[in-house]
Amino acid sequence: MMRVETSLKEAMTSIEGALGVALVDYTSGMALGTLGGGKDLDLAVAAAGNTDVIRAKVRTMEMLDIKEGIEDMLITLGSQYHLIRLLNGRGGNGLFLYLVLEKGKANLAMARHQLKRIEANLEL
Repeated sequence: MMRVETSLKEAMTSIEGALGVALVDYTSGMALGTLGGGKDLDLAVAAAGNTDVIRAKVRTMEMLDIKEGIEDMLITLGSQYHLIRLLNGRGGNGLFLYLVLEKGKANLAMARHQLKRIEANLEL
């Protein structure tokens, strides 16, 4: 089991092309932990904004009567991937991992696999 800080470090070091990562509470929009980012990538602002994305998708799924849970969401930009992975286990309800990847360096399939592994080992 890994604590939040260790999990964020693991994401930044084990996922090729990682630019920033955050653990976010989507009930409040607050980042519970961040690592990476910078002047061109404000993870606190991104956390709040992506909270709105998740809320909108959850509402849409409810209106469509879709009973499945969201595993992850991908936003593709010109030079970046933004990967949002909702946490489901051990008290993770209401939380998501947010990972920003440099598109030219990242392997998206491997990043999704690594983020799933990190989620499984995250201790909340």
